[in-house]
Amino acid sequence: MADRPRYLAVPYSEGELEFMLQPWFDLDVVESATATPVADLAEETARRLASPLGGSRLRQLATEAVTKAKSARAVIAVTDLTRASPDAVLVPPLLDELNAGGIPDAQITVIVAIGLHRATTDAEKREKLGSVVDRVRVVDSDGRDPAMWADLGTIPPYGVPGFTQKLVKDADLVVATGIVEPHQYAGYSGGRKTVAIGCAGEPVITATHGMRFLEDPGVRLAKIEGNPFHETVREIARRAGLRFCLNVVTDDRERIVAVAAGDPDAVLADLAAKAAALYTRPIARQYDIVIAGVGHPKDTNLYQASRAATYLRFAPTPVVREGGAIVIPARLEEGAGEGPGEQRFLAALERASSPAEVVEEARRHFAGGEQRAVMVALTLQWCQVIVAASEAPEVVRLAKLRAAVDVEEGLDIAYEHIGRPARASVLLVPRALHTLPVIQSGIAA
Repeated sequence: MADRPRYLAVPYSEGELEFMLQPWFDLDVVESATATPVADLAEETARRLASPLGGSRLRQLATEAVTKAKSARAVIAVTDLTRASPDAVLVPPLLDELNAGGIPDAQITVIVAIGLHRATTDAEKREKLGSVVDRVRVVDSDGRDPAMWADLGTIPPYGVPGFTQKLVKDADLVVATGIVEPHQYAGYSGGRKTVAIGCAGEPVITATHGMRFLEDPGVRLAKIEGNPFHETVREIARRAGLRFCLNVVTDDRERIVAVAAGDPDAVLADLAAKAAALYTRPIARQYDIVIAGVGHPKDTNLYQASRAATYLRFAPTPVVREGGAIVIPARLEEGAGEGPGEQRFLAALERASSPAEVVEEARRHFAGGEQRAVMVALTLQWCQVIVAASEAPEVVRLAKLRAAVDVEEGLDIAYEHIGRPARASVLLVPRALHTLPVIQSGIAA
């Protein structure tokens, strides 16, 4: 069988994309660890809300808010469309808890934390939140209009200007949902980031994603301790009034495997530990070529899908060797992405003459969204990046990446790039945004 092609599949949009691997490729596959999916998410959510971590039940927090202000208002911040947070299931019991504490639906707003991504349509809000849209007011955050922001002051340790939505700051109680998973800058994402970045004004996003943070050795994937980005997010969320989080962890198939509710710090600590055990996987070496799966919703646009390459490049040790190649199968039905951040990302890559110039230009002038261009540029200085089977090959090329019609052509381009050796090592990472391959200590980088 060693001299015959092998047939494999990788996540693509909401399904899978099959491809053939030629016999001169030596294949390894690394996936996240297995965990038992939550059998009944609504039931598990109710159980967690009844036994919160590190603090009071949400209904008690609501009662305290009503005691201080008779017409107390609550805000629930939820993730944008590029995160597969099951908010249609998570938000209704949060509303019930707030009601039980004395805050009626009329005094509750759900805010979709879009950051600098595009606004969500009414249909998308309904798809994400279900019947919640018929029950309470649902709005998008606005990171572009200063008239919508409240000033939280200067945020340590790097003096970031602190702006959140007035709607959030003026609320008597702030709650957030989110997914805890590895994040390029925050270490792990979650409800605090939903508020601190997703509901921020543009100066926050620009500063936290600028070169001072990107080049700080503490700002790393899956790292929380000593991470100034994480510390900044924590403080912004605290000043914005975040008191309660309901977060989840998903497996490689986007199934919920853990739920936690309660104090934001306690929830993140609990779920980050579970996420690390699930996602961090040992590998023995670097590879010539890595096939990095993404799948829905992150492969909707290049801004999000490109994370697959940068996560592999900026793992504790780069998963692909210097001079190697990463192949990303991604549909990209929205091209680079339709929000201002996504458009800046593409423009920064397109206008520069080289990846090195992208980085140098960001040191001179930087706007929110361009951080993704910097990470892609730094990755391109290390290895080749090929996007396969996309609906926007022209966008891929404008971003200085190679476009391939399918995975097979992507592998051909990669094989040519590494010099067509007799044997080439290939690692398939079906869910590259979830799985964090870590080369074992003692293995040379």
